[in-house]
Amino acid sequence: MTTPGTPQSPFRTAGGALVNWWRAATLDALIVGVLWFVGLELIRVPFAPFWALLGAVLQIIPTFGGMIALIGPVLSVAFEGSDDWWRLGLVLGLYGLIAILEGLVIGPYVLHRTTKVPWWAAFLGPIVLGILIPFWGVLLAPPLLAVVFALRQRRIEQR
Repeated sequence: MTTPGTPQSPFRTAGGALVNWWRAATLDALIVGVLWFVGLELIRVPFAPFWALLGAVLQIIPTFGGMIALIGPVLSVAFEGSDDWWRLGLVLGLYGLIAILEGLVIGPYVLHRTTKVPWWAAFLGPIVLGILIPFWGVLLAPPLLAVVFALRQRRIEQR
């Protein structure tokens, strides 16, 4: 344990940044789960609480988690026995709305509030790293950004 005024090691700073990133990812997943729950209940999708919980858990997987979470509610509405294409469209629209809100607002905001990563970096980082290192860049961008900005902040404070 360090005493006040003693600088932390870079490893401790990076570890703290990763813990903060995990908190941000967990809060992001919780918010997405609540959005799924409210939306699926309003649409009256069978097993809505289960699909919402699954959507929250799968939110941890960047890009593909939301798409995988969509499969259950779509199949649940499709095989319910009624030819209710309107509700199926609403489920798909709900997915689109949640994906847009999470990608443009919720994810960057929560990451900024928890790890002090600027909004623009939280938004553009996964895009740029996804182009440079397909799939892995998107997966690694948020925790990497949290560590980079924590180390940057540590360096500024030491001056």
